[in-house]
Amino acid sequence: MILIGGIILGIYLVSMGLLLFGYRRIKEFKFDVSEKKTTPLQSFSVIIPFRNEAKNLPDLLASISKLKYPRENFEVIFIDDESKDDSVEIILRKLNDSNVIFRIINNVRTSASPKKDAISEAIKISKYEWIITTDADCLLPKNWLVAFDNFISKNNPIMIAGPVNYSLKNDLINQYQQLDNFSLQTTTVGAFGWKHPILCNGANLAYKKEEFNLVLGFLNNNHIASGDDIFLLEKFRSQHPKKVQFIKSRDSIVLTKAQGSWKNIINQRIRWASKTSKQKGVFSKLLGLVVFLSNLMVLIGLFLSVINLGLISYFISFLLIKTMVDFLILYPTSTFFKRKINVPFFLINTLIYPIITIVVVVKSLQGKYIWKGRTIN
Repeated sequence: MILIGGIILGIYLVSMGLLLFGYRRIKEFKFDVSEKKTTPLQSFSVIIPFRNEAKNLPDLLASISKLKYPRENFEVIFIDDESKDDSVEIILRKLNDSNVIFRIINNVRTSASPKKDAISEAIKISKYEWIITTDADCLLPKNWLVAFDNFISKNNPIMIAGPVNYSLKNDLINQYQQLDNFSLQTTTVGAFGWKHPILCNGANLAYKKEEFNLVLGFLNNNHIASGDDIFLLEKFRSQHPKKVQFIKSRDSIVLTKAQGSWKNIINQRIRWASKTSKQKGVFSKLLGLVVFLSNLMVLIGLFLSVINLGLISYFISFLLIKTMVDFLILYPTSTFFKRKINVPFFLINTLIYPIITIVVVVKSLQGKYIWKGRTIN
């Protein structure tokens, strides 16, 4: 077992080192303040599906109203996915008196994926070349569209993945999600740095409408409830690998709200696992396996050390090395987001994270999860 643990740790160290190297290859995208005042070259159709988001919509709508972008150069399309609350009334009340151009349409279900159906319906009626998606529980930075406009003009991409972070609260459940997000963002950017992207987030994702139609949108993966982001990423990457890029800009950071309970966190992670397990790429599956085995070894090592104190020194060594590597991996991302890593919470999460990982994997085998009030198989 000691030998197996050493091999797994070695592979984990190499994997994390490669991701960190790839992360540093993506340089932060900056543009002059004067450029923010120039006439935009792009127009955007912002697509936002929602379902029973009355609690979150006011904050999102306020951030939309504050966007520093000419109103004639973007539209917002909201898609109501069978909401039972007053989400629609809130949108109308908040935006009717604004100068934001928006529409609200009803979702038309044609597949097993409500969100993919919603995005597809919105794209059908969108006016502009560039589609940009986000979620109803997000906050948009004021220069969000300005950053994307400048990035498109300078890099000529066809798809752009953007950074996502959580609104910060200083308690265990929020800090767990914050650290987990740092890990996901490092993995996302690191893979882009190796020009083999495997992750992106639909809360901050842009692509050309023409290219979406050319790859037939979500066809062939709309039987999977989630994955409106990574399956589309796979399609775009297969057609134009050099034109699928990441915008590493603080002006483009979208904030999303953390889950309020451990039960919701687990359901969310099961939803994520349901799509990543269906990815075609071998690299993403191997990386997931390495991360899973390294966390499994933490729990196995703890158990064996309890029943055999002679193994405790090996367990402590394994845990210390893994913890130091994890900190080195998370630190650059936390710096980019201008968030300090809370060391006590970080140390506590070295044991919580493996437990959540195992629980998610076991529950994933049941083949269903609950999301937005629906049971998804």
